[in-house]
Amino acid sequence: MTARLARGSVVGIIANPAAGKDIRRLVAQGRVVSNQEKANTVKRVLAGLEAMGVEQVLLMPDRSGIAYGAIRDWRGKMRCAPLEYEPTGWQIDSTRSAEMMRAAGAGCIVTIGGDGTNRVVAKGAGDVPLAPISTGTNNVFPKLIEGTLAGLAAGVVATDQAARDASCRRACRLDISVNGELRDIALVDAALSRQSMIGSRAIWDMDALRHVWLTTSLATSIGISSIGGRLKTVGMFEAKGLQITFADSATDGRTDESEATVVRAPIAPGIIADVRVAQWSEMLPGDAVEIDAAGCTIALDGEREIELLRGDRATVALNANGPMVVDFEDALLHAARGMGASG
Repeated sequence: MTARLARGSVVGIIANPAAGKDIRRLVAQGRVVSNQEKANTVKRVLAGLEAMGVEQVLLMPDRSGIAYGAIRDWRGKMRCAPLEYEPTGWQIDSTRSAEMMRAAGAGCIVTIGGDGTNRVVAKGAGDVPLAPISTGTNNVFPKLIEGTLAGLAAGVVATDQAARDASCRRACRLDISVNGELRDIALVDAALSRQSMIGSRAIWDMDALRHVWLTTSLATSIGISSIGGRLKTVGMFEAKGLQITFADSATDGRTDESEATVVRAPIAPGIIADVRVAQWSEMLPGDAVEIDAAGCTIALDGEREIELLRGDRATVALNANGPMVVDFEDALLHAARGMGASG
C-alpha cells in the first residue's frame, strides 16, 4: 500500500447521465454511452479507489440511478453513499456536488462525462484535483482511460501528498464576462456563433462560427479545438492559448478572404471539414478580447450557453488559474510503486 496514507481520505465521483447523448449522435457518428455503462465504470473506479486505501466515496445523486446502481452491489470496505440532496437533472447538480465534495474534504473528484461535464464541475471543485474520464463526444479535457486505472490514480492522489504534488497540474481556463460581470467559464474552447439562440446547445456547424478562443490545441483533438491543432500546438498545462478569426468574419476590411488559410480538421466524429481561417494569434494569461456581437451566442466547450442581446458587450480572457487536473500516467506510476511486491 502506498506510503503516508491520509486518514479518513475521501474521493468524490460525478457521473453525468446526459453525457454522450446530444444531437451529435444524429449529425455525426458520435458514440452513445448508456447509463448502465457509466454505472459499470463507477464500479471499476470503486475497485481502484479501495485498492489505494480510500476510506469514503461520495457520489452525485442523479435521477437516472447511476450512483445507486453502482453501489447497490458494492461489497468492499469503503463507505460509499450518494450526497444527500434532491437532484434537479440540470447542470447545477454537478456544480453543487463538487462544492459539497470539496466541503467534505475530498482529495480528488472523479468525473465521468465530457468537456461540458468537467466545465460545470470545475466551477464548484476549487483546488480539488479532477480525474476526468471521457464518455462524451468531442472531448479534449477528459481522457479515455479504463475505470479501474482511473480509480487507482485518483486513489493515490487522495491518499498520498507526495503523489498529489507530483501528479496534479494546473490547467488554464477561459473567463467569459458580459457587461463587466463574470458570466461563465470554458476549459477548452469558447466560440462566438451567429446562431442567436441556444437551441440544441451542441456546436456542429462550423459555418456558423465567427471566432474561437482555445486553451488547448492538439493534433490529437477532435471538435472545435482541432482547428487550432492544425495551426499551433498548445498543451493542456501550458500557460497560453489561441484566438482564431474565420475568413468570412473578418469585417475590418484589412483581410483578403482569398488569402485565408484553409484548415482541414476533424470537427466531429466521422466529419472532417475545410475551415477558412483569416487570422490567428497566441493568447497569454491576462489577455482579454472584447466582443460586440448582438444576436449571437457564445458556446462553451462545444455547447451554446450564453445569448448576447442588443447592447451587450462580452469579454473573453485567458486565466491561468484553472482547475487542478490529475496526470493519469504520473499518478499511476506512483500507484504502481505503492502496490509493488513486498517481503
